[in-house]
Amino acid sequence: MQSFEQLSEKFTLHFDHPHFPAEPASLYEPNEYFLRLGGKRVRPVLCLMGNELFEEIKTDAWEVATAIELFHNFTLIHDDIMDKAPLRRGMETVHTKFGDNTALLAGDVMLVKAYEYLSKIDTVCLYPILYLFNQTAREVCEGQQWDMDFEKKETVSLDEYLRMIELKTSVLLAASLKMGAILGGSGERNQNLLYEFGRKLGIAFQVQDDYLDAFGDPQKFGKQVGGDILANKKTFLLIHAMESASIGQQKELSKLLNGNEAGKVENVLQIFRDCKVDEWALQLKNRYLDEAFAHLEDIAVLSKRKEPLKELAHFLVQRQH
Repeated sequence: MQSFEQLSEKFTLHFDHPHFPAEPASLYEPNEYFLRLGGKRVRPVLCLMGNELFEEIKTDAWEVATAIELFHNFTLIHDDIMDKAPLRRGMETVHTKFGDNTALLAGDVMLVKAYEYLSKIDTVCLYPILYLFNQTAREVCEGQQWDMDFEKKETVSLDEYLRMIELKTSVLLAASLKMGAILGGSGERNQNLLYEFGRKLGIAFQVQDDYLDAFGDPQKFGKQVGGDILANKKTFLLIHAMESASIGQQKELSKLLNGNEAGKVENVLQIFRDCKVDEWALQLKNRYLDEAFAHLEDIAVLSKRKEPLKELAHFLVQRQH
């Protein structure tokens, strides 16, 4: 069994080549530029790990992993347009560098290319892979829409936020693992257990992300702490604070969120601490992580085959940046 790092290195070597024709350069160069920005490549490597959990990695798994990475980058290009984000990974976003119209088309053709790679796999696995890929693509779009809707809503419940995170983040992690399991020839029960492992891990990952944005060490986190607070984002932390705060604290929170005075982040964080939001968030993260591991434990393969996935889960959820 190979570690995430080993497979990540192999996938990078496999993936890092031009995926698009030379002409028209005005359409395809923006995509090659964006792909060169790199990234953790977690999702495609999860597909390879899902395959190797059950048997040696098949050639088709590399095609599906490539399709997953292209799909993920398509969503990022379009997300950046919607968020009006100037930078990604410290570099100009596609729409900033090449314009909104080109970025839209570039994202579209990135998605088309993903389907080209999917179409190369053995017909035995093609239907279940395509069905899951399409379902996941639709759900990711739904999650993005919920996220935008929440910006306009005064209050969002924890259940609503959980569902949005599940769609926007978790389902692609889960589906990447399950697609690998399908290619690895696993039974339906094992496929579904692996999917649930990925889904719960994705939620735990987002809880940790929200937590680090508020309470992380800026030296380790690598960006300004409190960015979500400054942007008035409805996160796990803010939603729980609003639900557990006293009436006075709720009024103070609303006033802080509607203003931009100096000390906004520190004052919101103080209310979070007074409401013990930091402790609650860590308990919530650990609950989802425990549930994820319970699903992994139930998969009918030798325990030692599961070790790379356990190590990766701990790394993703215990990370400080």
